[in-house]
Parts: sequence; structure tokens; C-alpha cells
Amino acid sequence: MAVSRAEAIWHGTLKEGAGEMSVGTGFIKQAPFTFASRFEGDAKGTNPEELIGAAHAGCFSMFLSAQLTNAGFKPTRIHTTATVHLEAGPTIAKIELETEAEVPGLDEQTFMEKVEVSKKNCPVSKALAAVPEVTVKARLLM
Repeated sequence: MAVSRAEAIWHGTLKEGAGEMSVGTGFIKQAPFTFASRFEGDAKGTNPEELIGAAHAGCFSMFLSAQLTNAGFKPTRIHTTATVHLEAGPTIAKIELETEAEVPGLDEQTFMEKVEVSKKNCPVSKALAAVPEVTVKARLLM
């Protein structure tokens, strides 16, 4: 199986400092992050929680695709967003996944079963098991 690598560099103190995050493949290079982009909503940089959300949305979508395909249904599109709530502590207190899928011939009950399996078993969900609340709002598009 694959091994992935990422890195971060931080310069200075927590509040006045700044950093960059990169992924080993080079597709995300020197993504800036600061105290303000992480804790105050400054849009001039990213933050670790945003990247966790992207990873969770991507992993969930791929896992759901595999579940549906293995059940005999070929998805044409799965779109998932993740909202990660950072609260006092700081701690990630909640992750809200919202997904919609276009899957010809799939019934609602099977779809919801596969959504639940994916929520519990995608590798990123397993890695984030310490998050107190993870929700999924799912919609099957016809």
C-alpha cells in the first residue's frame, strides 16, 4: 500500500508567527497558515482543520464509491463537503459531512446503508475516531 508524506514549517511565536504546509507529491506547495487563518477565520491562509476536512471528504467519497460499486451500482458522481468545527481547547469537536451522489438504478435504502458503512469505515474516519461527533447528511440524486 501507499505511504504518504506531508510537512509543515512554522516560523516564530504562535500569534505572530506564520507557516507553510506542503504535501510530498508537490500538488499542494507552501500553503500558508497563521494563527489568524486557523483561529480567527482569516481567508489569507489555510489551516490544519481545513486540510483534515478535505482529506475526510475525499476518503469518504472514494469509500462510498467502492461500497456502491461492490454492491453492483456504478456511481457517476459523488460530491462530499466536510465542515470541521474547532472549539475551545483547541479541539475538533464535530465534523459534518454532506454528500450527494448520482447512482443510476440505486434505491434510497441501499444508498443510506452504504453511506453509514462509509462513515464508519473509510480510513480517515477511523483515524478521526476521537472526534466526539461526526454526522453525515446524504442525498441520492435521481
